[in-house]
Amino acid sequence: MKSIWERSSWRKKARRQMPEYGDSAKLQRTEKSLNKLPPLVFAGEVRNLKNELRKVESGEAFLLQGGDCAESFEEFSADLTRDTFKVLLKMAVVLTFGGKRPIVKIGRMAGQFAKPRSSEYEEVNGLRLPSYRGDIINSMGASLEERMPQPERMLQAYTQSSASLNLLRAFSQGGFADISRVHSWVLESTKGHPGYKKYSELATKITDSLDFMAAAGISSKNSDILRKVDFYTSHEALLLEYEEALCRQDSTTGLPVAGSGHMIWIGDRTRQLDGAHVEFCRGVQNPIGLKCGPTLEVSELIKLCEILNPTNDPGRLTLISRFGANLIEGNLPRLIRGVKDAGLRVVWSCDPMHGNTVKSSNGYKTRPFNDILSEVKQFFQIHISEGTYPGGVHIEMTGKDVTECTGGLQSIHDEDLLSRYHTACDPRLNATQSLELSFLVAEELRNLETTFNR
Repeated sequence: MKSIWERSSWRKKARRQMPEYGDSAKLQRTEKSLNKLPPLVFAGEVRNLKNELRKVESGEAFLLQGGDCAESFEEFSADLTRDTFKVLLKMAVVLTFGGKRPIVKIGRMAGQFAKPRSSEYEEVNGLRLPSYRGDIINSMGASLEERMPQPERMLQAYTQSSASLNLLRAFSQGGFADISRVHSWVLESTKGHPGYKKYSELATKITDSLDFMAAAGISSKNSDILRKVDFYTSHEALLLEYEEALCRQDSTTGLPVAGSGHMIWIGDRTRQLDGAHVEFCRGVQNPIGLKCGPTLEVSELIKLCEILNPTNDPGRLTLISRFGANLIEGNLPRLIRGVKDAGLRVVWSCDPMHGNTVKSSNGYKTRPFNDILSEVKQFFQIHISEGTYPGGVHIEMTGKDVTECTGGLQSIHDEDLLSRYHTACDPRLNATQSLELSFLVAEELRNLETTFNR
């Protein structure tokens, strides 16, 4: 018999990838303070997102999820939030036109502060120190004191998330997301690079479509749907003390909602059936993501789906595959078949980032753009072969002009990485690479029209 869920019931389960705080009194004070604060997102917004993801599950929409690998306290600014949001909007316009379906837009923003690590310790300047686990937990500084978990950092993460959400709501609803404005950004981007010729041609077709609509009397001046967008936030629900403290009761339904973000996900390292993270996520009403890596067995996946989505509600569960270009063909089909045979209603999304991380010749952690693209293409091809819908992409990216992933039309090489390598943890696609990927995904979506019967 399944145990009764409470927002604190995860504390009775095995915890992984979470810090042990030395000062329990300070931790309790921090949790008490968070408990008194308003939720960052609201139950109605969460329900709206679930409805949008139902459309993705049925093949009527496509999911674009992207943002920072790990948000930073130091680098936070209104400009960075705006620029990342701007890139996601440009990508969405390209995907909407290419795929001929609405795009559900979710940012890895306003909460993506905690990171799982493969090792408890790392070497910094010759010192063996506890691993950096994200700004919500500890600092990147090169001293033992800075690497110790500090519970009060949760309050700073809340404050920054609140500020980010205020900006995102203003940008998405206040006219900044006007489709004519966004498309002008796309045109500017495609004209600036000689390799973008074919993409510029697609951008011109979008211009023709917008001009036709304006001539027919439909424009952003008289239609809110062209002037505003729905934009949601997401993060890995790794630090459960923070998640519990922001869990709230929906006043409409009486059911618990994670107030930290619209969508939360469980990482590949914390998806244990009897683990704390699965326990917490099963009880909240938010859409849940589940990272699926090479070690995940079909039987385990089926059990996880049954725990996290016992009513088989479409829109509730998104399975995010993250295998790597060399492993996706040998792993994704078996999971798809298992889920399909079990009759489970899920969204399938592709994370082409985490399985394609390599070390460059000069020692930098990087991700080759060709490998990222290859995994996305294989993701589409495999789903088409299995008769299932490739519902989305999940990428780590930024609006900054960084040099962290090699390749793409910019031809970033190993020796270029050191010039603008700014990530707090994992390498991200820059603005140009992100837009390039959206054009390539749009091509896959156009091809999908002839093979997938919606």
